[in-house]
Amino acid sequence: MMILDKWVETARSLGASDLHLETDTPVVARIRGDLQTVGRIAAGEGLVQAGQDLLGVEGWAQFTARGSADISLTISGSRCRASFFRTVRGIAIAIRLLAPSVKDLSACNLHPDLRRLIDAPTGLVIISGPTGSGKSTTLAALIEEINASRAHNIVTLESPLEYIFANRRSFIRQREIPTHSPSFEQGIIDALRENPDVLVISEMRTPEVMRLTLNAAETGHLVLATMHSANCAEALSRLCMSFPSDIQASIRAQLADCLVGVSCQRLDFLSAHRLRVPRCEILLPSSGAKGTIRMGNFSQLANVLQAGGDEGMWTFDRYQRWMEQVSDWVRPAQTAPLHASTQRPAVKPAPVQPAPTKPTPARSGLTDDVIDVPSEDMDLADLAELAKKVFERKPSGSR
Repeated sequence: MMILDKWVETARSLGASDLHLETDTPVVARIRGDLQTVGRIAAGEGLVQAGQDLLGVEGWAQFTARGSADISLTISGSRCRASFFRTVRGIAIAIRLLAPSVKDLSACNLHPDLRRLIDAPTGLVIISGPTGSGKSTTLAALIEEINASRAHNIVTLESPLEYIFANRRSFIRQREIPTHSPSFEQGIIDALRENPDVLVISEMRTPEVMRLTLNAAETGHLVLATMHSANCAEALSRLCMSFPSDIQASIRAQLADCLVGVSCQRLDFLSAHRLRVPRCEILLPSSGAKGTIRMGNFSQLANVLQAGGDEGMWTFDRYQRWMEQVSDWVRPAQTAPLHASTQRPAVKPAPVQPAPTKPTPARSGLTDDVIDVPSEDMDLADLAELAKKVFERKPSGSR
């Protein structure tokens, strides 16, 4: 743990998003999208000890059998997602450094139009993008917007748990797979019996999870889910193509009826601001979009997005033009706040005593032709006055 504490603190101070440690390999961090070496070679014994400490006896046994393990934890006051895995050199750890706290859309440098995705009472919202594009942060921001504005029962299914939410107006029940439920499939089935207003699925990976997600969106719940894709059209195409060909038509119809919106994002580095911010493509369910989805013409969704500016849709290019007009970007803190248990109590500053107008020297005189100056803070007027008094006391004729 001491090894991880040190490197997480270093990565956080450098503004890194990810940290990579591997046996007999220099420590590497991803800073502004680029990998950079930030430390000396990691010792395999230290990584093994850290893995055993963090995973515990049962988790380490599962890691040994499977060769990988994912957990979320707080390291040195920073919320992290850690992936342990084996390589040809030995054990390796990939650590994603999450934001110190849950933020809303504006604090995540996202356009306010994304809030339209959570205005609907029911339906499916898909947050997509490549790996490492900030999908989890955007999803957390949408949950926080609901949490701050509406009294809803929110059930989340995550693997692993990333951001920890505090109940504000909403009640948020966070469940980790497989800690609190054996699978996403079972978790979704159970969640529908838990009286949710909002159901959050951290990632749709299998056709069964996608089918249950669509069913949940059709039965009076607002469902937020994430998936990997390069753009909105690819996200919807991947979802439909995951099913057997004989039922894809019904899946497309089901998707068109329950879709609230799709947001696909990338992270761009703004050299003028020295900051990485998300650039989004947002598809909303207009009549043209629904018809295109029903027909399965996903390649035509680019034209729907291009023509849907007046309806609140955003292409990557249109979103970039908005980004170029923004100057007041929110900058994340470079270092994580101290954990509550280790945070030092505030210390009241000592009262400032007013300086005397005329300092009274403790000793003044002439010693070996050197004038003793009692204070380094004496101004020229005080120094001249002191010199005058000293010379007046000297015998006449002496220098």
